[in-house]
Parts: sequence; C-alpha cells; structure tokens
Amino acid sequence: MNDAVTGKKGILLESGTNEFEIVEFAVGNVNYGINVAKVREVINLVPITKMPNSHPYVDGVFTLRGRLMPLINLPRCLGAEDNGSTANNIIVSELNNYFVGFLVNEVSRIHRISWTAMEPAPNISDSDMIVGIIKMAEKLVLLLDFEKIVAEINPEINVKLTNVPRSSDDVKAKRKTKKIMIAEDSHMLRDLLVDTLHEAGYLNVIAYNDGKAAWDALKILSKSESPLDEKISILITDIEMPQMDGHHLLKLIREDQVMNKLPVVIFSSLINEEMRRKGEAVGADGQVSKPEIAQLIDLIDTKSL
Repeated sequence: MNDAVTGKKGILLESGTNEFEIVEFAVGNVNYGINVAKVREVINLVPITKMPNSHPYVDGVFTLRGRLMPLINLPRCLGAEDNGSTANNIIVSELNNYFVGFLVNEVSRIHRISWTAMEPAPNISDSDMIVGIIKMAEKLVLLLDFEKIVAEINPEINVKLTNVPRSSDDVKAKRKTKKIMIAEDSHMLRDLLVDTLHEAGYLNVIAYNDGKAAWDALKILSKSESPLDEKISILITDIEMPQMDGHHLLKLIREDQVMNKLPVVIFSSLINEEMRRKGEAVGADGQVSKPEIAQLIDLIDTKSL
C-alpha cells in the first residue's frame, strides 16, 4: 500500500475529467476515503511524543523526514476507539499547507472514481463531518471533511479564514456592486467564506454545495437576455466536490461560448505544484490555497473591480 501511495505521481489524471482517486481506509467497521492528492505517504505506527494540554483528538507529535507534525486519532475523532480494533497505520497528509498524520485502523487500496459516483451526505445528526458518500459495488465509502477536522485542532486556520484586510470606503462601495458565485461542499468553510466576504463588502454572494449545482445555475443565467457579466462577476470554486469537481466545472465554462470569459478563481486546500498546473491547464484566472482569505479577497478585487 505504501508503494502505491508514494508512487501516485505515475497515475496522474488528465485535468477536467471529473475523476479522482481515493485511498480507502478503515476506522472501526466503516470504510472511509481520502483524496490521493492530499496524501503524501502511508506509514506504520511510529513513536509518538505526547504534548500537554493538546486537543482531545491529538495523540501527540511525531517526526517524519525531519518534519514535526501532529497525529490525529481518527478512531477517537469518529467515536470508534472502543470497538476493539487496532490502529496500525498513519496517513501522512498535507492540507492547507499544513502537514498532519491521521491514525487509522488499516489502509487498503486506491480507487479511481468519477465525482458523479459521489453523493452528498444526508442531513442527519453529526453528518457535517462527512462531505460525501461513494457507492461501490459491495459497499459504501464515506469521504471525510478533513479540513473541518484539522480546523478543530488548529484554530489558526479559522482565524485566517475570517481575517478581513482593512479597505477604504470607496473599495467597499465598489464591492457592493459585484455578484459572486461560490461552489464549496464543506458546510463549515462555505458559511465562513460567505460571512467573511460579506464583512469585506461583497454583499451579493450566492453559494452552492457542489460543482454541478453551480454549473446548472450558470446555464440558467447564460440563457437570459442580459449579458452574463451583469448577473455574475466572478466564480470561486473548490476542487473536490460531489457530482462535479472544480476542474471539470472550469473546463465546461471555458468550452461554453457565453460563459468562457467569466473570471474563475480556485480556492482549495489542494493547491500544490501538481494541482496548480492542472488548474492552469483548464483556464483558472487564479488559484489560492485555503485558508488564505486575504489573498483570495485581493484576487477577487483584481479580477472583478
């Protein structure tokens, strides 16, 4: 399994295909998945140093290749710590430029999947930690909101998401005239982003929870008589979302004769060198790594004011 994950650069997907790859793993008796793009490697359990007054989800810290990072105990986080199974593997991840290890019971394999095979989680108790459910032939695989989990142990992420740079009244007045569309599947991040944009002066914001919903809305707007830029000034999109990812959404926009000039900015925790190239290949006007909201607002100003 470790070789399969660390060798993932050999199985890169073409930009805009609406496909992605997940690493499947088990926590208790439930199967979960994490996007391969977030995984740096999978290792066996290593010595952990406990830290005083750390978050309840955090077992401690460990060192890997000279980098110190926290270890999040996913069985404890997901309420599966007492089922008797042993946690043997660590999934080393990079999220929002933040390295972290996730302790899991077992890592099994990599799957290549279309985003259309992933459905939003039902709105039931505690389902906000699940961003999607992947239907496979003999089982269901749940895709976790890893950004939400990391934000709980690292408050600095939420601070950056809500830290609005000061602006002049003239700039805020211009922002009020612009109309922003957001495609973001994480409930927490979507609400934070909308609230922060409102605080910055962008009062006309509409948000959708996946790329397909945003695409359907854009198609309706593009068919009306008035020009599209009078109804939507800029689109902010995540990359990984149920039904349609941000790269495929952007590819469809650039191929459409009415929408192809619409400014589109990618705002994602997956912005690394590889994903940045993919975003450029499908025509992104800019790419910002979560949670750098100040950079995002500056880019929105540049592209829309």
